[in-house]
Amino acid sequence: MVKKGLWILFATFALLIGLYPTIYFLIDRKFGLLGSKSVALLSNTFWNIGFYTHIILGGLALLIGWTQFSPKMRNSRMVLHRKLGKAYVVSVLLSALAGIYIGFFATGGWVSSAGFICLGVVWFYTTLKAYLHIKSGEIVKHQKMMVFSYAACFAAVTLRIWLPILTIMFGDFFKAYLVVAWLCWIPNLIIAYLINSKTTNP
Repeated sequence: MVKKGLWILFATFALLIGLYPTIYFLIDRKFGLLGSKSVALLSNTFWNIGFYTHIILGGLALLIGWTQFSPKMRNSRMVLHRKLGKAYVVSVLLSALAGIYIGFFATGGWVSSAGFICLGVVWFYTTLKAYLHIKSGEIVKHQKMMVFSYAACFAAVTLRIWLPILTIMFGDFFKAYLVVAWLCWIPNLIIAYLINSKTTNP
């Protein structure tokens, strides 16, 4: 029951935050973090391309990625699993590259920029390796890298959990943001490592 409950919670967060980017098309986009951006940056064409590529494809990756961990789907609907997997890989690689680019303009300066750029690099690398492993028929290695990849992807969720908590703790949004740029993904990778440590190599 506990395992099932955690799975439902995991999927719910993935779906809710995966759909979060639609907010930017429904209301005035200058809310939350965008409220801290300069008018010049918000009107910059390249930054906007990077921003929307990152949030739209990142949201798509979050929406479909969690389904790839369902043994039932892998065993009974392999064709669907592969198609969703390809969509996930393409979405992640483009979103990660865009994320690395906009990371240079992150609120808070070089500390938060370094955190988000590192996250983008890790997300890109683990996803690419997962793809290359499955192309080589190395299934277990593929599965392990996909765990790391989605742990990085899930930073979109954990950021939104940690940020309000840290803001209350520090009493300052910008201080909280410097910490969350790293805290949103490093613990995720530690959990992914622990999960993978239970998987035996062939």
